[in-house]
Amino acid sequence: MPPRKIYFENVRVGDELPAMAKSPVDRVQLARFAGATNDYNPIYVDEVHAKSLGMPSVYAPSLLGMSFLGQLVGDWARGASLKKFTVKFIKMLWPGDTLVCKGRVSDRHGDAGRYFIELDVWAENQKGELVLKGLSTLQVYFSSEDENRQKAGQPPLLVQVQRESILAKPAEGAAVKNNGGKKPRPAPTPKKAAPKKKPAAAKKKPAKKAAPAKKKKKK
Repeated sequence: MPPRKIYFENVRVGDELPAMAKSPVDRVQLARFAGATNDYNPIYVDEVHAKSLGMPSVYAPSLLGMSFLGQLVGDWARGASLKKFTVKFIKMLWPGDTLVCKGRVSDRHGDAGRYFIELDVWAENQKGELVLKGLSTLQVYFSSEDENRQKAGQPPLLVQVQRESILAKPAEGAAVKNNGGKKPRPAPTPKKAAPKKKPAAAKKKPAKKAAPAKKKKKK
C-alpha cells in the first residue's frame, strides 16, 4: 500500500496533526546525538563539568528538541516539499523529560499553480509546559491529478485559491452559516438628532418718551 500523501484540496485551516509522544530523554540519547551532530560540548555529556558550571545536571542540546518537531512535520507531510522551518526555544530540555509534539494547519494559499500550507508546531513537557514552538511552510500538489500532470511534464493545475488563515476574520459566508442560514442584519444606523432651534430673541419694548417739561407762567 503506497504511503499516504497530503494534497492541498484535502487540507483545511485548523486541521490538527496527530500528537507525537517521545520517550523520556536519557544520557545515552544525548551521547548518540552528540556523535550524530558532531557536537561534543561537555555540557551535554559530562555530568561533573555541567555541575561545576552551576547546572543540576547535563541538558539536551536545542537541536534535539528541534529534531523532534521535524519528525512530527515529516511524518504528517508525506509528499510535500519543506520550504521553511523555524523553531524558538522556550525552556531547557533535561534528562527524564518527556515531550509531546503537536501541530495544526494555520494557513493555506496558492498562486500560479503553486500551493502552500503553513503549520504551527510546538512541544510540551510532562508538566504541560511549553518547551519550544515553531513554524513550517510546505509546498504541495493541489491534487493527485496535479501531481500526475507535473510528473508527466505538463503544466501544473491552475486553481484560483483564496487565502485562508487561522488569524483571519471569518468570511461573510461563515457568518451566515453560523446564523442558521439567515443573513445577519446590519446594525441600525443611529438617527441624527434634529438641530436644536435657537430661542427667539425677546422683542425689546420701545422706550417711553419723556413728557415735555411744563413751562412756568410769568407773574
